[in-house]
Amino acid sequence: MRTLPPRTLVPFLALTVALAGCGRLVDVGQAPRLSEISNPAMAPEARVISMPMPRPNTNEQVPSSLWRTGSRDFFRDPRAKQVGDLLTVIINIADQAQLQNQTQRQRSNAESAGVPNFFGLESRLPAVLPDAVNPSSLVDMDSSSSSSGTGTIQRNERIAMRAAAVVTEVLPNGNFVIAGRQEVRVNYELREMRIAGVIRPEDITNVNTIDYDKIAEARITYGGRGQITDVQQPRYGQQVFDIIMPF
Repeated sequence: MRTLPPRTLVPFLALTVALAGCGRLVDVGQAPRLSEISNPAMAPEARVISMPMPRPNTNEQVPSSLWRTGSRDFFRDPRAKQVGDLLTVIINIADQAQLQNQTQRQRSNAESAGVPNFFGLESRLPAVLPDAVNPSSLVDMDSSSSSSGTGTIQRNERIAMRAAAVVTEVLPNGNFVIAGRQEVRVNYELREMRIAGVIRPEDITNVNTIDYDKIAEARITYGGRGQITDVQQPRYGQQVFDIIMPF
């Protein structure tokens, strides 16, 4: 196998990093492309979920009864109840956190050791050590250290929106696995939101909506791509430099 000489290895790596962004040259002057409409069940965040399940109960049909086991109403229920049904997820995130920590530490140590008498061997120390050695004060050490640190975290997040999701799976205990994606393009900036998780049919309202805080294992992402997002990201060279530099 042929290897590059060291003098050409560095320019080769620099050229490779530079060409890594050339694949986006075809997008110059073009708006971000929308994703193709596909089966939500095939999305990575909506893969088949395996969770602990109770033993299935056998539904017994009672003769001459108008009520059917599992029914919520005598009339038609507009809420999602099977794979492929739609429901609306209401996202209203208003998180606020403020943390402040302060730490201060100080320590001092002192050690002193000597061997004025040790079976008469202390008189032989000048033969091994310099003449100025005093057996009564062989070791005298002291140390001190101090440290102080402060940290403050202040966060305020607000997201309010609605998105439709699809029931991709009905678990054996009756819970639903949902997944949804929404893309909106304004000029040259594409906003994308994804949502997935597990919900209970009982938490779906009579208008076929559910709040985001009732979704178990919720995965909610909100972001975008386009010219503005591209400007906010560091260049490839800077990202590589930040990874390989230890300081």
